[in-house]
Amino acid sequence: MSVLGVRGLIAALVLGFALGAWAAWAWQANYYGKQMAKQAEAYGRDREQAAVAVIDWQESQQVERRALEDRLQANDETHYKELRDAQTSQARLRDQLATADVRLSVLLAAAPSGGGGLSTAASAGSVVHGGARAELDPAAAQRIVAIVGDGDQGLIALAACQGYVKEVITPK
Repeated sequence: MSVLGVRGLIAALVLGFALGAWAAWAWQANYYGKQMAKQAEAYGRDREQAAVAVIDWQESQQVERRALEDRLQANDETHYKELRDAQTSQARLRDQLATADVRLSVLLAAAPSGGGGLSTAASAGSVVHGGARAELDPAAAQRIVAIVGDGDQGLIALAACQGYVKEVITPK
């Protein structure tokens, strides 16, 4: 074989190897490219499903939060109405005490010897039952009514707080 023939053969072999390497490279790139595309598509589907699940969870949490807010609002309105009613009742009682329409009296442990208390045999228009009674001074009666009013407001506030805690803690 001549030098040109050997060179041609070597050139043909190198060209064949280069074409074979290029063909293998192209085939692998195509094969791995398809695999990567499938993986990317599967990953995208997974991410989309996760996003939908998070959005659904957020919506359910918002619905639960709105329901809780509605229950708390109703609870607040109920207790505020009770507080207003108690304050109105206390104000009415204070006014009646101030105008002497109503008088507060207390039972006496033992009737004083001077007969200063009311008799046990009350008059026909009286609602006195039991032993001797003594009327309270209007100012003292108003102080007692104010103390009772503060207690009522405290109890209503306590009931409101308990209702709030119950609504927040109790899962619905």
